[in-house]
Amino acid sequence: MMNLLIVEDEIRLRNALANNIPWDRHGIEVVGQAGNGAEALRIIDRKKPDIILLDVQMPEMDGLTLARHLRQVDPLLKIIVLSGHDDFTYAQEALGLGVMKYLLKPAGDEEILETVLEAAEKLKSELEQRHNEDELKMKWKLHLPYLVNEFFQGMLNGKYENWEIGQKCKDLQLDLQNDATYAVTIVDMDPISETDNRFSRKDMSLLQFSLSSIVREALASTLCWVSTNYAGCTIIVFLMDRDEEPKVALQKINALTEKLLFTVKSCLKLSASAGISGMTGGLADMNKLYVQAVRALQDRIVLGHDLAIPYRSEQGREPELTFQPNHEKTLEIALETGDGDTALDMLTALWNGGMAKAETVDEIREHILYFTYLFVGMIQKQGWPVREVAGEDYVYFHNHSELASKEQIFFWLQRMIKAYLTYAGQRRKSTSHGMIKTILSLVENEIDQEMTLHAVADRMYVNSSYLSRLFKQETGKAFSTYVMERKMERAKAILQEGSRVYDAASAVGYRDVSYFTRVFRKYWGVTPGEIRN
Repeated sequence: MMNLLIVEDEIRLRNALANNIPWDRHGIEVVGQAGNGAEALRIIDRKKPDIILLDVQMPEMDGLTLARHLRQVDPLLKIIVLSGHDDFTYAQEALGLGVMKYLLKPAGDEEILETVLEAAEKLKSELEQRHNEDELKMKWKLHLPYLVNEFFQGMLNGKYENWEIGQKCKDLQLDLQNDATYAVTIVDMDPISETDNRFSRKDMSLLQFSLSSIVREALASTLCWVSTNYAGCTIIVFLMDRDEEPKVALQKINALTEKLLFTVKSCLKLSASAGISGMTGGLADMNKLYVQAVRALQDRIVLGHDLAIPYRSEQGREPELTFQPNHEKTLEIALETGDGDTALDMLTALWNGGMAKAETVDEIREHILYFTYLFVGMIQKQGWPVREVAGEDYVYFHNHSELASKEQIFFWLQRMIKAYLTYAGQRRKSTSHGMIKTILSLVENEIDQEMTLHAVADRMYVNSSYLSRLFKQETGKAFSTYVMERKMERAKAILQEGSRVYDAASAVGYRDVSYFTRVFRKYWGVTPGEIRN
């Protein structure tokens, strides 16, 4: 949609331009009307129109003065002059100021519409030209670090197939070789002591950023890639020497990590710890290496802080629960956006990554706790009571013994997805109903005033596009249609009570009686006088 501002001091003509031309059918939205240049400037500052239909002679600030000012402020703004003066000097000066076209009154509605549409097409073309190859390259360069970081998170969390990894490495200009071997280390700041007067927990994000910067600088000459995960931890993917034994290579990684932690402590005067994968592997093993590094870092709870901790498998068996923060985040986003299909897909992925592989009662209970805390956290993040969202299924949150089989557990989790989405929908609907009720009340109480969608949107502190769609969704009518209906019905009732046409027009916000008469006749098929009599 292109936004149009009409600047015309003659009220009748201004109203005709705004209401008699079917702008919305052609992708044009009238965002405001102004009676002079000074008023137009105030509206332009708030509404940011794309096209201006402008009279030349107006009080306070004439059209050419306004055009001169706007050309300096926004060179892309399209200005169309609609003037009653056919003096060549006016037209020449206007075109010299960058005015796109100079129309003479009385120009027909069709000619005005075609000129505005021509301006809209020209503006679209100019905007497309601005996105040239150099700008795209600049944007790509600016976004490249973010895209690389997102790629590493996806790869480490097992999101990509081997062919996808190869393609993305090519796109992002990363020299990750499929036949090479790698090791993974995860580094994180240790918890801040309660007695530390310099920092508190709220400073952790800043400290993690500082940690990442120190790691990047310290490893600038090392063959590795540094990224950060969703929790703010720093991840290092080391490229291993082809000619070196894996155990010897990992020993060097351990020594390098210990030196790195010493550097961090020297710079920040705070300790950090690291988890190191217990093996090396290819690109297809990245998720496994990452899981090992994460689990190694978790051991600092037992072993203490300021340590580089190598991964050690428990009882000779690999852990069955795959670390899947990427799926958790996608599940949370899907629930927040109402995407039920994606939410169920992510639940299945999380299930297959853990519970589906559980073989003992203790493992199953651990996974039930995992899903319980996952759902409780996402529900409470919205500020909702878990009992209200879960309904009859709330019992399973505190009485896990009621869940007697994997199938029953999975069905419970699927029902929780649906319960979350239903509850969110009810909350949104309640909020929407409240807003629409307020708008309907505004229309009834202020029906004697000029009322536009943009003005109401400003009062509700929302954008007009959202309000337009919401209003039509809830009432089945466009806002302007509903306001017109209410005004015409109110005017008809007032006239039938014997009031004068002037009074009826004033009561529903029309200051121009002749214009009101035309609108009334078009709506009811008879004149106000005929209704009154």
